[in-house]
Amino acid sequence: MIKKRYQQIDKTLLKALPNPSKEKYEMKIKVPEFTFLGVEEQPDFAKLYITFYPKQKLIELKSLKHYVYHLRDIIVSYERLINIVYDHLMEVYEADRLRITLICNPRGGISSKLVINAITPTYIHHINHIFYVDNYRSRTQRYEKG
Repeated sequence: MIKKRYQQIDKTLLKALPNPSKEKYEMKIKVPEFTFLGVEEQPDFAKLYITFYPKQKLIELKSLKHYVYHLRDIIVSYERLINIVYDHLMEVYEADRLRITLICNPRGGISSKLVINAITPTYIHHINHIFYVDNYRSRTQRYEKG
């Protein structure tokens, strides 16, 4: 096994599928066996959760699997890794919103949970529009009830 540094993580393994819908929806993906080499070159184990709000592109799950397997030989801290994975997913899929949670197995009696929850301006506009419409409906219904 050839050990690689984090600079060698290959985002070209990630492939996209066209989104068949223009509607807003959420995809949830769980990677229960997420492994990589920590900075001490010891294997680290984690669970990776991805919550993805697509625009034009969807995550091809087979390519995500190849990308995840590729990380097994990468020497990287989990703090850096979650940021690299986030950047790669956003660059390739251009999501409206992306939330990544990395729950690392305990080492030396300490476990870690890292979360990146990022919202793009387009998604904020969409949420604000829904909030405005819901607030308008609530106020209108309140006034109609007397």
